[in-house]
This record gives sequence, structure tokens and C-alpha cells, in this order.
Amino acid sequence: MPPGTSQYVRLGGLRAHYLEWGDPAGPPVVLLHGLRSYAATWEPLARHLSRRHRVLALDFRGRGESDWDPERRYVTASYVADVEEWVALLGLRRFTLVGHSMGGTVGYVYAARHPGQVARLVVEDIGPGSSTATEGADRVRRELTSTPESFESLDAAYAFWRALRPGMPGAAIRSRVEHTLRQGADGRLTWRLDLAGIAHARLSGDPSPGLDLWQCVASLRCPTLVVRGERSDFLPERTCVEMAARQPLLRWVSIARAGHYAHDDNPRDFETAVSHFLREPPP
Repeated sequence: MPPGTSQYVRLGGLRAHYLEWGDPAGPPVVLLHGLRSYAATWEPLARHLSRRHRVLALDFRGRGESDWDPERRYVTASYVADVEEWVALLGLRRFTLVGHSMGGTVGYVYAARHPGQVARLVVEDIGPGSSTATEGADRVRRELTSTPESFESLDAAYAFWRALRPGMPGAAIRSRVEHTLRQGADGRLTWRLDLAGIAHARLSGDPSPGLDLWQCVASLRCPTLVVRGERSDFLPERTCVEMAARQPLLRWVSIARAGHYAHDDNPRDFETAVSHFLREPPP
């Protein structure tokens, strides 16, 4: 199956890149990546889903092939506005929305705000409180402050990712090196994502002022699947249990042998969970 096709649009005044797979006439699935990730992180899932669906994955501002934001507006409100503009440009009327981590937050907000557009919602490893009051939130803050600005070689870059994500399969690490780094004029490998701007926004205060994810969960009007990594330090089981108790349209599953990056750590089980959910008849 061919790789995703690159497309470019302007969102929020910035040049934005996205990837597309599958039949343009198929039921659409929109994929939203996490804080330090990129559209192509979804390639294994996208290839799997594209047998039945039109699959679209956005590079959020400051990541992948999308423009960096000179004003460093790396906050939930900006991401949601970008998705709203993107969906309008694509002419999508009703679609499935899948988001990991930061992209999952965008998914909760978007689905609550646009109940007529989102047919189904899949959120990977994030819930209310995940970004502020968990061990995973502390880990993210430590990583943002300790990540080097560049690497002298590919070997050094691979060593960094292996140390940071020791349980991640080699294919996922290769994808991260390929899509998050570029070679500078001095021969060193520098970040393709606006790491300094993203870190500044994430560490300088609440990236989502005034946002109540519990209210978003309560406002959902579509079948929702929350996918938690069995070893996650970011989404406690108790949060999943409480979300399901508050929202009857929401259920959750755990992916074995996976942490916060479940779609990387155990792609086969992740793909199975998502595809089964998409094939279920509507309630």
C-alpha cells in the first residue's frame, strides 16, 4: 500500500501539512497527534484503516512539515481552531475523530463543541487531569527541560530515543528520528519541531486556560472509546472508570504491553481495538 499523500493548506495564517490515505469517497477518519509528535506517527493505523476509510492526519502547527508559529500560540484553543478550519476546507460533514494525548484533548473539546460532526471519538491515553496531576505530566515537564537542542550523529539521536522510550519498538523509533529531526548546515541534527516554542507554552502556565475536560466529557454526544496503555503513567485507571460512570456513551479499554504511546508500543492491539470500535453499529 502506498504511503500517505502530502497536502498543504493554510490554517490560522500558517502553512499546514497533512497526510491522506485511502479512498476519497470512503467514510472519513481524522487523526490528531500528541505534543511532540507528527502526522506520520499514525502511518501503521492509517494504512490499516484506509482499506475501508478515507484517513487524514494533520501536522499541528510547529510540527512535521507545518509552519512554526512565530507567536508561539501552542495552546488547545489554537489547535481546535486549526482543526475547525481544516475540516471546513476539506468539506467534511461527519467523521470519526482519533486523538493521542494532546490530540486527544483537542478531540474531547472538538467533539463536545461540534456534536453534529463527530460520529465517533477515539481518545488515546489522556483524560481530565492527565496533563497537570499525574506522574506522566511530571515526566513530560522533565523531558521538555532536558532534551538536547541537537545531535552530532544519527547514532546519538537513536541513543536518545532508546533511552527516552526503552520499550518502544524499533520501527517507531526510526519513525521518530526520521520525522522529528533534520540535518543543519553544520552537519548536526536539529529538531524539525519547534521544541523551544512548544516547551515555553507547556511550561509557562496552563496551556488550556478555562478548559474543563470533565465538562467536555459530559457534553459528548457520540460513541467514545478511550484507549489506555496498560503501563501508562499519564491516564490512571480511576480516571477512566469515572469518565465511564459520568458519560454513558464512553467506554475504555487497556492495551497490553503499552505505555502512554500505545499506538507505538503495541500497534496491532491498538489497531484491533480502534477498527472493532469503528465497525460496531451505532447505539
